[in-house]
Amino acid sequence: MKVTQNQPNKKKIVITSLFFTTMGIFFIVFGWITLGNFTAFIGILSLVNLFLFMPGTKIFQNKFLPRLERVYEKFLRFAIQGARPFFFLGGTFLLLVFSLGLFMAFPPKVEFFPNNEPQYVNVFISHPIGTDITVTNKTTLKIENDLNNILNEYMDADDTTGIPQDERLIKSIISQVGEGTSDPAQGVTMGNTPHKARITVNFCEFQFRQKTKTSDVLKKIQAGLKGKYNADIEITAAKNESGPPQGAPINIEITGRGEYKDLIAAAENIKNHLDRKGIEGVEKLKLNVDANRPEIPITVDRDQIRKLNSSTYQVGMAIRKSLLGQDVSTYTIDEESHDIVVRFDGSNRNDFNALLDQRLVFRNNKGKLMNIPVRSVINKPEESTSYSAVIRKDQIPLVTITSNVTEGFNANEVVKVMKDEMIAYEKSNTLPENIKYRFAGQQDEQAKEMAFLSKALMVALFLVLLIIVSQFNSYSAPTVILLTVMLSLIGVLLGLVISGQNFVVIMTMIGIISLAGVVVNNAIVLIDYTNSLRKRKRIEKELKDNEILSNTDLLECTIQGGKTRLRPVLLTAITTILGLIPLAIGFNIDFAGLFTSYEPNIFLGGDNNMFFAPMAWTIIYGLTFATFLTLVILPSVYLLTYKFKIWFYRVLNWEIKSNF
Repeated sequence: MKVTQNQPNKKKIVITSLFFTTMGIFFIVFGWITLGNFTAFIGILSLVNLFLFMPGTKIFQNKFLPRLERVYEKFLRFAIQGARPFFFLGGTFLLLVFSLGLFMAFPPKVEFFPNNEPQYVNVFISHPIGTDITVTNKTTLKIENDLNNILNEYMDADDTTGIPQDERLIKSIISQVGEGTSDPAQGVTMGNTPHKARITVNFCEFQFRQKTKTSDVLKKIQAGLKGKYNADIEITAAKNESGPPQGAPINIEITGRGEYKDLIAAAENIKNHLDRKGIEGVEKLKLNVDANRPEIPITVDRDQIRKLNSSTYQVGMAIRKSLLGQDVSTYTIDEESHDIVVRFDGSNRNDFNALLDQRLVFRNNKGKLMNIPVRSVINKPEESTSYSAVIRKDQIPLVTITSNVTEGFNANEVVKVMKDEMIAYEKSNTLPENIKYRFAGQQDEQAKEMAFLSKALMVALFLVLLIIVSQFNSYSAPTVILLTVMLSLIGVLLGLVISGQNFVVIMTMIGIISLAGVVVNNAIVLIDYTNSLRKRKRIEKELKDNEILSNTDLLECTIQGGKTRLRPVLLTAITTILGLIPLAIGFNIDFAGLFTSYEPNIFLGGDNNMFFAPMAWTIIYGLTFATFLTLVILPSVYLLTYKFKIWFYRVLNWEIKSNF
């Protein structure tokens, strides 16, 4: 084991560095730019390390750290003498209570997943069921034109700016009408959807957006489209969500065991009540079941059809063939087969009388060929309305009211206001007795994930406790270590309140779990070495098994343990915090661009940064305060625990052993 580091051979390092730098310039001259830049970088970095980093390291190790150790020793000696450990520990608990009170008095906004800047925006358009696709297309073209006017300032109409298409804020606006245009938040839609359309506005990558926030663009889209069209046309604008697929932020489940139409009516009343309240942040409330689906039931006269020796199947197939067609043959062109489908032409397909006047051809029970109109074997058809689907959950009929949250509003805050309104609505006896409601969707998922991550933290700490108990063969040391983990939450709570950042359920909780691991490691390092010093002191003092260290010796062991382990504890915290800062602030650098074209494309932020920053900041806040806990509070608690054990053993007249 080398105690001191060998002095570097400066001459050798300089020659090697100049060789690499020269080779790099040679490669660049002959066109191997990437290889040349990388080789020259190695040469220059070696010189920087020799003349800057290594002298700086010596100053840090030989001057700064020893001075810091002396200051820390003096402060620790002050902190753990006399009754001061009680004051420091009590002050820390008071700070924990204060931070919890501050957290509740000024609670941060709670989010399920981080609130990301949109990469694209979907504008969903929905007409009443039964609307012809040409009508939907006309509405879509009109909305697309309005979008062009709203987004005009972000678009280059003349295309003479010279900015590449991929670097413009809006890369494309794509419209789609008909199939595959349903909102995923509304669940899976079966069958064709000629009454629906979708317009997608795609934005460029984060680094090309300059200072424009795409969330502000989404606000303009939502404000510009609100209230401009007929009430029966549902228009919503939603951004892409970070994280896994999740339900709508506003999701109210209405359940009841009565008639399904009564359940839909109750849901409509609730929706209308909330609409009248005009709650800020609610974009557009809508039901997942359409109660006004037009239909024309065709009821076959079974007595008449039986007399003619025909069947309801023949009637149904006749109408189906006329509308959807029937395969009658195939033809082949260039070795490719194509189906020949026969059906009514467009004008007759849309003519209800033509459908009923078509002839049924069949033989009756006497063998006579019959040729009669469909109209003669059915009851008089009448137009009616029905619901688009019947949805059940656990065999209980269900209707869901959903909505997105307007950009800039917090989903939990909006839902809280809606819950208060629903409580008032329920107290007014307007809600039928057999109808129940609950807020589900994203709220359910958020509660489940919070409970799961809280359990995961408890299980992790319990497993850590078992391992530490087996390693230390003691309960007091693990208790002290886990106490520092709990107190490290002070840094997290104060950091979130002071910085005004949101509490992100998933990422913040993962950060707290990760923080526990780092804090436990630092505490183990300190306590284990202090225990070693105590054992050495016992050997040095030649103490018997039933003898204990004096208070002075115990104090010195604790102080020397903290002083000696200052470096690993401090360096662990510093390296972790410095390593997380680029992730927290979203520092991005393109090394490939730097070595190939001298364009590092440095920028702060980004879509990934918004997702991982809450976790990084949580660890930074917690670890910053936990380092103080490890270096000051932990020795105080260690000393108090040892003295308490001595007092407890003496009160119970238990034997004190050498490994006490």
